Amino acid sequence: MFMHHITNQLSVKLIERQDADALYALIDANRDHLRQWLGWVDGATGPDVYRNEIIPAWLTDYANGNGFACGIYFEGELVGTIALHEINQTLRQTSIGYYLTGNGRGKGLMTTVVAFITDYCFATLQLNRVVIECAIDNTRSRKIPERLGFQQEGILRDAEKLYGVYHDVAVYAMLAQDWSTTLLSDQRVSYRSN
Repeated sequence: MFMHHITNQLSVKLIERQDADALYALIDANRDHLRQWLGWVDGATGPDVYRNEIIPAWLTDYANGNGFACGIYFEGELVGTIALHEINQTLRQTSIGYYLTGNGRGKGLMTTVVAFITDYCFATLQLNRVVIECAIDNTRSRKIPERLGFQQEGILRDAEKLYGVYHDVAVYAMLAQDWSTTLLSDQRVSYRSN
């Protein structure tokens, strides 16, 4: 099982089938907040779709070295998720997606988690490029790559359609060659000892 303690209070754990009820409860309790930026929220209709379809697909990706989805736990409570989407082995790149809810927001947790996962991408997976995409109006989400030294590479116009409305998307990226010289290098958390 993939689990890392980032701090005494903060950890990430691979999402497994037994996590379906807790994951669905988190989404259902925060539906209005999540729906603003995530197009899949209305399709989250119960824990069985996670247990029987979504989580097995995530676990297959993890087993094949093609990304993963982890729960974010603060003081033992599931407060969000972070995922590495498809890993392009030819280009040695991936993208990170994330969300945080309720008790997890406003504490700098996601910045710490994204720093940890980015470090994992470069140090352990030996990737060359990590991408984060955020709707341009999602200022909270955009602050995370900006704080960590990701470079904004551009704006994709009308790249996302949420509930009938198009949104522009900001694209941020960090390269392995930039990684050691950014703010991220000051925020690294050692996962090798966990």
